[in-house]
Amino acid sequence: MNILEEIQNCPVEWKELGEVCELKNGYTPSKTNKEFWENGTIPWFRLEDIRKNGRVLSNSLQHVSRNAVKGGKVFTANSIIISTTATIGEIALITVPFLCNQQITAVMKRQKYDKDIDMKFLFYYLHILSNDMKKGINEGSFPIVSLSKMRSFKIPIPPLEIQEKIVQILDKMTEYVTELTSELTSELTSRKKQYSFYRDKLLSFEDEVYQVEWKTLGEIAENLDSKRKAVAKGGRSSGVYPYYGASGIVDYVDDFIFDGDFLLVSEDGANLVVRKTPIAFSITGKTWVNNHAHVLKFDNMINQKFVNYYLNNIDLSLYISGAAQPKLNQQNLNNIKIPYPSLEIQSRIVQVLDNFEMVCNDLNIGLPKEIELRQKQYEYFRDKLLTFVAEGEYTESRVE
Repeated sequence: MNILEEIQNCPVEWKELGEVCELKNGYTPSKTNKEFWENGTIPWFRLEDIRKNGRVLSNSLQHVSRNAVKGGKVFTANSIIISTTATIGEIALITVPFLCNQQITAVMKRQKYDKDIDMKFLFYYLHILSNDMKKGINEGSFPIVSLSKMRSFKIPIPPLEIQEKIVQILDKMTEYVTELTSELTSELTSRKKQYSFYRDKLLSFEDEVYQVEWKTLGEIAENLDSKRKAVAKGGRSSGVYPYYGASGIVDYVDDFIFDGDFLLVSEDGANLVVRKTPIAFSITGKTWVNNHAHVLKFDNMINQKFVNYYLNNIDLSLYISGAAQPKLNQQNLNNIKIPYPSLEIQSRIVQVLDNFEMVCNDLNIGLPKEIELRQKQYEYFRDKLLTFVAEGEYTESRVE
């Protein structure tokens, strides 16, 4: 009999989480009291710990001293922490005595509970209750999951032997997926570095062999800023046509002012300096553009793509005015110097960069897709292993 058959045929009790475990919110000791924080030895967990360090933790980024512990009691080792405010449903298993902040709820096994339960089994099961946790949010200025709602979550308690078998399988699967994801992520990072190296080389035009001509952007592209039009949110009618701003689509409207292929370049905003997203991006079809993005029309798509790559790769600080409110005005935009090799050379460069970018960044192919598929595969088998058919009113809550 395989494990799935054992799961289907084993007896299962369903209990409320609050019957099995004690739930307590964390707290933050006073930051002004130095004795709470100096020479701290007790791990104090925050959401940042879960995100940075993984899901089974024995240490935290920050520590507090014994003087900071309320009533002299810390949360017990081998307990689960769940983020219950801000980002809901992040989970970790803590293997040491600890404290946590008020954005996190500690889930500790009740000492008087007379049934055996493997806390790591519960840790894995709580992952598939994240959607139910989000349904327990109290709406307000700051989202929070109510403790009473969490205590009422139903959890399965199969025989301890079954729990341990499930944990062993999921531990091995987790280790495999973690190692594979790490390898793929490392490979992806290497490819991105390789892509950046070749992109910089291809777009530098420092080698005299190119014999490249330099032109201003105003010489090679038609500026259509005069046709764009800003419409306040209250004056827009919802529709199917993208409404673009400095960094991409802002809204969808019921009319358009441009129809064709264009290159948009951010006119203002902090992104001109920090460059978290591309400042140049192509659009196509019927669209509307507001006055926060310049609109450029090129003779052909090769020119447009080539300039798109070039603008996103160079330092534009010499052309940007204003410190508090950075701006790339039309005159400065038109004066940007652009290398202008033959159309054949531009085409080759665009083809190479397109291929690199697709492999590195396209979520539908390559390494990003492989990482996503491995995670989905893990989640599928995890949910299969943690599916128990309950009796009575709880049958509808099983994992499909």
